Amino acid sequence: MSNIFHDFDRPDSNPSMKEKEYSRILTAAVISEKFRKLLLSDPEMAVRMGFGGEAFHLDHADTHRLASIRATSLADFARQMNNTGAMVGIPCTAAD
Repeated sequence: MSNIFHDFDRPDSNPSMKEKEYSRILTAAVISEKFRKLLLSDPEMAVRMGFGGEAFHLDHADTHRLASIRATSLADFARQMNNTGAMVGIPCTAAD
């Protein structure tokens, strides 16, 4: 399982572009209640709108995959987003 949170300042850290974008999306959701609510209710719109004047750079397949996530909490969304091998859209029970 890939950890989407990386230390981008470490020279040996080499996360993929997709992982960087996933981290940016989750960071935006943590710091902005408005973005978090949009991400949970309409992930595709949240990704397309970007955050703080910056766009998220995901290919069509990744945008579509995120759009299919159905989650009631940010923890649930992150779990589904990070679980690339699992079926997306099936709710998980968050252990918050």
